[in-house]
Amino acid sequence: MNQHGVWGGPKWTAGFAVLFFAGATFAQNGPVTVTSPDGSIRMSIEVAGMGGGRGQAPSPQLVYEVSFKGKPVIARSVMGIDLEGQAPLGPNLVIAGSTPSKIGETYSTPAGRSNPVRNECNAVTVDLKRLLVEARAYNDGVAFRYRIPAEDGARELRIANERTQFVMAREGTAYPLLLRNYRTSWEDNYHTLPLSGIHPESLIAMPFLVELPGVAFVGITEAHIENYSGMYLKHSERNARAFEARLSPRIDDPAVRVITAAPAVSPWRVVLIGAEPGRLIETNMMLNLNPPSMIADTSWIKPGKASWDWWSGPYAEGLSERPGKNTETIRHYVDFASRSHFEYFMLDAGWAVVTRGGPSDSGVDLTRVRPEIDMPAVLEYAKSKNVKLWLWAHWSDVDRQMDAAFPLYEKWGIAGVKIDFMDRDDQQMVDFYRRTAKLAAEHHLMVDFHGAYKPDGIERTWPNVLTREGVLGLEYNKWSARVTPEHNVMLAFTRLIAGPMDYTPGGFRNATMAGFEPRNVQPMVMGTRAHQTALFVVYQSPFEMVSDDPEAYTGQKELAFLSAVPVTWDETRVLTGKVGEYIAVARRKGKEWYIGAITGRDAVEIDLPLEFLGAGSYTAEIYSDAPDAETSPTHTTLERRKVDRSMRIHTKMVPGGGQAIRIRPGS
Repeated sequence: MNQHGVWGGPKWTAGFAVLFFAGATFAQNGPVTVTSPDGSIRMSIEVAGMGGGRGQAPSPQLVYEVSFKGKPVIARSVMGIDLEGQAPLGPNLVIAGSTPSKIGETYSTPAGRSNPVRNECNAVTVDLKRLLVEARAYNDGVAFRYRIPAEDGARELRIANERTQFVMAREGTAYPLLLRNYRTSWEDNYHTLPLSGIHPESLIAMPFLVELPGVAFVGITEAHIENYSGMYLKHSERNARAFEARLSPRIDDPAVRVITAAPAVSPWRVVLIGAEPGRLIETNMMLNLNPPSMIADTSWIKPGKASWDWWSGPYAEGLSERPGKNTETIRHYVDFASRSHFEYFMLDAGWAVVTRGGPSDSGVDLTRVRPEIDMPAVLEYAKSKNVKLWLWAHWSDVDRQMDAAFPLYEKWGIAGVKIDFMDRDDQQMVDFYRRTAKLAAEHHLMVDFHGAYKPDGIERTWPNVLTREGVLGLEYNKWSARVTPEHNVMLAFTRLIAGPMDYTPGGFRNATMAGFEPRNVQPMVMGTRAHQTALFVVYQSPFEMVSDDPEAYTGQKELAFLSAVPVTWDETRVLTGKVGEYIAVARRKGKEWYIGAITGRDAVEIDLPLEFLGAGSYTAEIYSDAPDAETSPTHTTLERRKVDRSMRIHTKMVPGGGQAIRIRPGS
C-alpha cells in the first residue's frame, strides 16, 4: 500500500455517515451527492425504482445523475456489474452509508500538457455492502468506479459485463469513432451524427464526444485500466439518448470480460464536461485518476523529437547504396536529427533478424541485428552526434522476448521502444501494457505504444510511457486519402482529449485535395505547409516523430520552428475553435509561448488574443499561409513583430490551412 491506498485512490479521512430512510428502500435510498470545488458540477447516486410495465412495480436499481451549472447533463442512468454465476451487483442493493472526502495535491511529471499538475476534487465513497462506488467531482468533470470487497476472503470473480449507462439529458450532436469489432485498431475517421442517429449495432470507441446544445460539451472515456478490459459503448435500442457499456471479451473465454479475485476494482468511468469543447483538451483529469509515479528517479525520461526512416519510404539522396535498413541510411537520418537539434532517431521495422516470419513484421529475434546494420558503429556514431536511437518492435515479439531484449537495449544505450500492432484492449492485452511499462522502466527504456488503444492516464504511474497511437494518423497518406484537414481538426476535439497522440505530423510535400495522390515513397499530405507546421502545437505527444525525409526539409524556413517547438508543456490553453472546423491552441514552455491554428475544409479568419502573455514586450515569429497557399500549399510567409498582452494576432487561413507562432520575451 502506498500513500494513496491499495487501489491508487485517496485515503478517506472524513467521518463516516450512516444514512437512514423510511418507506420502500428502492424509492428512498439516497441520493448521495458530490459537487465540484467550484460548485458547477454535481453528481448524485441513489437506489431508485426503474422500469416496470403496466401492473408491475419498478425494480430497485443503482443509478446516478450529473448536472452542469444547474442543467442536466447525464439523466438517470443505471450502474452496476454483471457476474457470471452470481447475482448482479446493482439491482436490489441498499445504501448503508457514504464517506465524503477531498483531494488537494500538486505534482510534477516529466511530460504532459501542463506542469506542475493540480489535482483537486471532492469525493465520496458509497457503501452498498456487496459493492462500493467511489465518485469524484472535478471542476471539469466527474468520474466513478466500482470496488468489489472480498467479504469473507478472496474469491474468484468472473465479470460478464457492466450495467453502466450514460443517458444524455437531451438530444445533441455526437462525434463517434465507430469500430468493426473488439479486435481492431483505433485508426479510423470520426463521424458527425445526431445523438439518436447512431445505429445500435455500432461499437463506439472511447473517447466519445457529445455536444448538448445550450448545456455543455461532454467527453466520455475511462482512466486507470488495470487488471480489467477496455470499455466501449452501444446505443440503446430502447432509449434514443442512452448508451450502454460493453467490455472487451477475453481471448481465452469470450463469454467473460474479466477474471480476477476480490477485492477488485474497475477503471474510472469518466465524464468530461465543459462549456466549450476546448476545455476538454486542457483537462488533466485522466492523469489525476491514476496512481502516482512508480518510478522514483525520472531524470532519465527525456521527451523529444525524432527523425524517422519509415514514413517517406526507401528514399534518401546522396547515398552510395540503396536507401533502406543499412548503416549508411541510419547515419543519414542521425545526421539530420543532429543538424535539426532533434534528440532521437526512430529505427522502424526491418532492423532485426527474421527467424520464422509472421504477420506485420513479427517473428523476429529482437536481440539480433540484420547484417546490413553495424549496430555498434551506428550507436557510437549517434552518440558522437548527441542523438539516441529508438527501436520498433511487434508486440508479440516483445511479449516473447522482453526479458532478454530490454536488458540488452539498456546495455546498448537505446532510449526507447516503439511497440506496434496490439489492436486489442482485452484483459490480457491490458496486462501486457502494464508488464511492458514496468520492465521497460527497470531498464531505463521509454515506450511508445503504437497500434494501441486510447490513453487512460498510465503516463502518471509509468511516466516512461510517453505516447501512443490509437489514431488514424499521417501514415495513412501512403495508401489512402483519408487524412484530410477536416480529419486533423476533428482529432483535436476527440481523440486528443484522452491523452498524448502519436500522429506523426510534419509532411512537407503539401498538396491540394485535387492534386493529392496516395504513394508509398515521398508521400503527399493534404493541406498547407503552415497547417502541418501548426500540428506540432495543436497536438500533444512527448515523443514526436518528424515524419518526412531529410530532403523534404532542406532549405525550408519552417524547419527552424520544428527544431524549436517543445514536445512537453507547462501550460495549455485552447484559444478558440469549433468541432471539425477550426481550432487554435496556445502552449507555454518556460517563458516562451507557441500557438498553433488549423482549419478544415473552409477558410477562416480570426483574431487571437494574447492576454495569456506576461508583462512586457515579446517577439512573435509568425508562419502563415501565403496569399496563394490555397493553390500552392507549400507557400508560407514568415513575419517577425513585437507584441504584448494587449494585442491580437490576425490569423487568416486558407481552406486546409494553418498558422504557427513562436513568441519569445524581449524585442
